[in-house]
Amino acid sequence: MGTTISIRFEEDFLHDMELVMRGHRYLTKAEFIREAVRNRIKELASEKSLQQLEKVYGASKRKTTKAQMKKAKAEAFEEIAKRF
Repeated sequence: MGTTISIRFEEDFLHDMELVMRGHRYLTKAEFIREAVRNRIKELASEKSLQQLEKVYGASKRKTTKAQMKKAKAEAFEEIAKRF
C-alpha cells in the first residue's frame, strides 16, 4: 500500500485534465496522475543519460562519428528501458 497525498488544482486545470482523461479513457484522476508522474520520471532519466553522453562526447580527445554516437545513444536508452 502506498502513501496518500493531497493535491489542489485550479478549476480550469482540473477541467482540462478531465477532458484529456475522457479522451484517453482514464477511469480515475489517480490513475492519470500516476502515469503522468511515471512518464516524467522516465523523461528526466533520459535527459540525465543524454547529458552524461554529451559530457563523454565533449570530453573525448578523438573525434566521435555519428555512427558511434547513434550506437552510444541506443545503448543508453536500452539501459534506461531495463530500469523502467
